[in-house]
Amino acid sequence: MKILVIGDSCKDVFIYGKADRLCPEAPVPVFIPKRKTETGGMAANVYENIESLGVDVDLITTAGETITKTRYVEEKTNHQIIRVDSDATKSQRVIGLEHIPYQNYCAVIISDYNKGFLEYDDIQYICSMHDTVFIDTKKIVNEKMLGARFIKINEHEYENNIAAGQYFKEFYDKLIVTMSGKGCKYMDKEFNVAEVEVRDNSGAGDSFISALTIEYCRSKDIDKAIIYANECATIAVQHKGVTKIGNHIKIY
Repeated sequence: MKILVIGDSCKDVFIYGKADRLCPEAPVPVFIPKRKTETGGMAANVYENIESLGVDVDLITTAGETITKTRYVEEKTNHQIIRVDSDATKSQRVIGLEHIPYQNYCAVIISDYNKGFLEYDDIQYICSMHDTVFIDTKKIVNEKMLGARFIKINEHEYENNIAAGQYFKEFYDKLIVTMSGKGCKYMDKEFNVAEVEVRDNSGAGDSFISALTIEYCRSKDIDKAIIYANECATIAVQHKGVTKIGNHIKIY
């Protein structure tokens, strides 16, 4: 089993500290930083999740200046006070898609955060080169994604698509909609999850698409893959920060 991930990446920074009083000049918390963590985010997080689960994986992602997302978090309550993003909010477009040995992979994941690394034509080309492409996208879904095997979006993204006039008639057997603590929906079937204490939703979607693809490559059964992906995402949200799911679950 070997998986290819293509998409834009960032650096996820968490600064944990103390905030137990308000500033006298304005009604905002006074934050005292205590510790800092840094991990790969977006497509890089998908890559690291797959690797943590013991599966061989390659990553094609952004080069040069990296998008940085810095979250300031009150450590005791795990309350996120603010997220500060770097000026580098756009990625240079991918090159060399025609040189990828697609036949070497059991599946391709397009982790598209809509930062400029992948255009619609790039997604269409990748889908034409492999019969098992999973798309996780912030773009409005359109006909250039019809070649994908599955498309995963969350509830908010689903609502944005509906508002844009995309009713998914041609995507009925492809669309997987994650619904946070309610699990996900596929072909009018709901896959529920256990109720747990949520500490951090950061990167949960990346954990989901990683586990979904791994289990589908192994079993070729999308229902089994969704159940496994739900289990992994549920574990991920119970931990602080961006979690590598292989640190908390049995690997393959």
